[in-house]
Amino acid sequence: MLKQRRMIADQIAASLFEAEAAIDVALAKTARLAGVMPGLRADAGLSALIGQDAVERASEAITALASARRAIVETHKELDAAKTQIGLGAVMYGEAGDKPPQLALGKRALRQVQAA
Repeated sequence: MLKQRRMIADQIAASLFEAEAAIDVALAKTARLAGVMPGLRADAGLSALIGQDAVERASEAITALASARRAIVETHKELDAAKTQIGLGAVMYGEAGDKPPQLALGKRALRQVQAA
């Protein structure tokens, strides 16, 4: 039973980390887009009115992605609590040092162990 819970938790953790990474990549690329548009417009000698709607939409996308990032971080916290509820509280997922100390099982420090 513990082995099955561990396998399920492994699959969920992998999917969670993929989702977190995808949101971070999308946020970074969208921020780059929003940042490059005004400069390129100015370099082309175009009026500030040109592309303003596009800059606003990109800014809205950044806000939406920041909200998505907040939601996936909250999902991460909820899954960490669920992990403890199913008896895997001593198991840490991700890379060593990946989790901020204040989130690591209250105030106790976590240490990485080899997978079973």
